[in-house]
Amino acid sequence: MKSMLDYKFILSFFLICCSGLLFSQTEKENEIENVVIKGVKKYKNKKENPAYAIMQEVWKKKKSNGLLLHKDYQYKTYEKIDFRLDNIDSAFTKKRAFKGMDSIIFKYNDSSEIAGKAVLPIFITESIFKVYGKNDPKKERKDLVATRLSGLKNNQIVSKTIQNMYQDINIYNNTINYLNIGFVSPVSTDGFGVFDYNITDTIEVNTVKSYEIRFTPKNPDALALKGRLYISMDKYNVMKVEMETNKKININFVKSISTDLEFDNPDDSTFIPIRNETTLQLVLSDKEKAKSVIAKRVANYSDYQFDTGNITDEFLNKIVVPEDEAVSKDEEYWQANRTEALTNSEQNIYKMYDELEDNPKYKKVVKVIEILNSGYIPAGHSGIEIGNIFQTFGYNDIEGFRLRTGFRTYRGKNDMWRIQAYTAYGFRDQKWKYGAEAKYMFNKTNRFTVGAGTRNDVLQLGVQLTTDEGIMTRSFASSSVVNSGDNTSLSFVNQTNVFTSIEPWKNFQIRLDATQQSIKAADPNLFDIRYYRGGILRSDLNDTRFTATLIARPGIKFSTYGVDRYEMTALANNPTIILKYTKGVGGVFNSDFNYNKLQFYYYQPVILGNWGRLFANVEVGKNFDALPLPLQNVLPANQSYGLQRGVFSLMNYYEFVADSYAVLFLEHHFNGKILSQIPLIKKLKLREVAFFRSGVGSLKQETINLNAGNMALSTPNKPYYEYGFGIENIGWGNFRLLRIDFNWRGNYLNHTTSNSKSDIRKFGIQFGFQMNF
Repeated sequence: MKSMLDYKFILSFFLICCSGLLFSQTEKENEIENVVIKGVKKYKNKKENPAYAIMQEVWKKKKSNGLLLHKDYQYKTYEKIDFRLDNIDSAFTKKRAFKGMDSIIFKYNDSSEIAGKAVLPIFITESIFKVYGKNDPKKERKDLVATRLSGLKNNQIVSKTIQNMYQDINIYNNTINYLNIGFVSPVSTDGFGVFDYNITDTIEVNTVKSYEIRFTPKNPDALALKGRLYISMDKYNVMKVEMETNKKININFVKSISTDLEFDNPDDSTFIPIRNETTLQLVLSDKEKAKSVIAKRVANYSDYQFDTGNITDEFLNKIVVPEDEAVSKDEEYWQANRTEALTNSEQNIYKMYDELEDNPKYKKVVKVIEILNSGYIPAGHSGIEIGNIFQTFGYNDIEGFRLRTGFRTYRGKNDMWRIQAYTAYGFRDQKWKYGAEAKYMFNKTNRFTVGAGTRNDVLQLGVQLTTDEGIMTRSFASSSVVNSGDNTSLSFVNQTNVFTSIEPWKNFQIRLDATQQSIKAADPNLFDIRYYRGGILRSDLNDTRFTATLIARPGIKFSTYGVDRYEMTALANNPTIILKYTKGVGGVFNSDFNYNKLQFYYYQPVILGNWGRLFANVEVGKNFDALPLPLQNVLPANQSYGLQRGVFSLMNYYEFVADSYAVLFLEHHFNGKILSQIPLIKKLKLREVAFFRSGVGSLKQETINLNAGNMALSTPNKPYYEYGFGIENIGWGNFRLLRIDFNWRGNYLNHTTSNSKSDIRKFGIQFGFQMNF
């Protein structure tokens, strides 16, 4: 259910790049001094290293440190994120792209902060949060108290994407997550297998006498950190950390990452974080003299309170939606509550964009950015937008080339209601299709929503098991132009849906749907779905069903809180859990069947240290009654040459059908862990992917007897499986968007079925484009 390509995130990231147009190399602010010490002693046995005894004491406190020592806690977070383009010269200021805006933009060049080089402010956001939490079990609530945006402030999605690039770091975790790439923490229990540690000094940090321990990667080519740890001499707590990536990191668009962490001890036993500064050096080109953007996030933690006893589960579970008016504060508020003063460069960002807001060329640039990001073109000031432009063209074997256009209402990012509609035309079948949906959200807190929609369209029904009941979701029938074999197994569906949903708890949704639909083959001569009902041969099917769905997505983040929310999926590691019950009711609106269906879906990304990221999902389901093919569980197949997660790449459409089923999809991205160790190959910066897919099912004889078409229903009684590997990060410079997969079918190699004109594929190649750091 996850897209292989979060195109909105890609566009958002490129907007940051486009704000500077070109990128360049700079000296990093607050740069950690070179930690490669001449004559560093390397110990054959870690137990001979005096730093090992110190780190053993640190490890003992990993789970009994800081906030973990208290039953409940609360504190204030002040966060500041700013982006600046460095190394501005006179030639850059004369570029045609800036014509009409140059008198404003370059008035605010600043050469005081980065080694005397001129820098151009691009973006800044300030936020103040109040954090409440308790331990045993761990629960936390984070309330936005105030926020202020400048730079790309007209695009909430872009600003939220920027904020989501950073995460709070727990130095005691074994793995540190930068941009969903796992780095071994210098405080990890596995640290001595990755780093060389050397005690270099004893100094005072916040009045606490501490050891200074320098750490460097054993393998200079590894994806690893280097820097300094400061450990208190009496309590063996981390007092300060200065760390950065080594020079040979294989991260697209990123030249370096650095983090400074500071801790304090309000009492003899509690050591708490007080400051986190993380800086990313973003580059569009990997050339040595290319321009770069310095993206820095500073977070200050203050006003700690412990064990007040007034933080209850009810309080932590309460959903608080920040109103724009409530979190928008004046300059006087920020002067009083800002825990770190703005630099001159940061102040200039606010001044520059106050002037740019009335600039005609700037307004045009912002409008183009908004169109590319949303896919919709505003129709003047009517509150109507035309689109989605990314769904305009499609192709399938029934419709041929397909054109689609539509519209939606849009008055702002937090609209409480939305109306959408589309129409499409197939040049081969010469038929018009359409769809429309309206929905209204009554309450921002629990998101109580009602909606209704209808569509009459050609759909590919055999590509998802746990389907979305929404009307406006795009049909897989027209998603690919290049296919492996014929795809004529399409259905013509006339569908009407009404629904209501509510979120009684944060990120937990209850949805109820009532759907009436009629289904028939898009071309009965090519796709035969006839069945017997009461001894009568039928070629179409009427279905009325009620569906109850529970959706839990703990930890998911959204950029807005209107009826349509933009989901921050690109860097998310949260699970998705869906439990769905469907009740078909015969006789209602001429419905043909009574039936019961239960389905479960679980999806989980996992960062496995510096071994990469695993995507795992499991689905199980059961039809408790015999049903014809259009209502059956069809194991999801992909006959296109394009990549698609959560489907079987070497299975034909409708090849396997099941009353009861269980499927497993595993896909692991190694982030170049293996290929980066091979001489010459490592210079290509390729990354390896491995995957395994399996499915098993059963089919009742009553279901087989219902079938009257020319399709012999088949089910994988013995688990079907396929496997393979892929190479991603193919390209040049930092533009490494291509991925190629090599798939092998593990069994059912001689499987015969009349469900498709396509032959059984024992091996297949698929490709696609994706954005990865």
